[in-house]
Amino acid sequence: MMRLFVAVTPPPQALDELRSDTAAQRSARPELRWARPDQWHLTLAFLGDVGDAARADLSTRLGRTAARHPPMRLALHGAGRFGDRVLWTRVTGDVVALRGLAASVRAAARRAGVDVEDRPYRPHLTLARARDGADLRPVVEALAGFAGRTWTAGELHLVRSHLGAGPGRTARYEPLASWPLTGS
Repeated sequence: MMRLFVAVTPPPQALDELRSDTAAQRSARPELRWARPDQWHLTLAFLGDVGDAARADLSTRLGRTAARHPPMRLALHGAGRFGDRVLWTRVTGDVVALRGLAASVRAAARRAGVDVEDRPYRPHLTLARARDGADLRPVVEALAGFAGRTWTAGELHLVRSHLGAGPGRTARYEPLASWPLTGS
């Protein structure tokens, strides 16, 4: 069994912009559990623990999914929060296409026998998580003006998550497979 998710990863230049723009907040708010910038990504589907047989079928299906979807132009912009638990930056640009890709990824996972959460897809990149009682509103306000450059999402990634195996007992992400988005 492997703990897996499917994602799109912004290019280094877009991540560097976001890292630079969030640096002051990351320093000022050490009580938040900030995601490591080298692991920032846009999750399309969290799959949880997946067995070997389902993973092989899933890989085949994700390859076909990527071949049906074209590259898309995206940007990272501003900030938001899910309650007082998750701080994120929003995704702008070809969001309809990104939602379509996420729906196709979830369908591929279901066809491979993998249970997938059935909730609306909200395109975002998680910046930090907070413990109960944290007030994320000042951080959202401080990051509201962030407007990253537009970039092209051209690959789909299947990623393994090793819980507690990263620095400071954070998760460590291991890319298992990638497929180019080649649809027209």
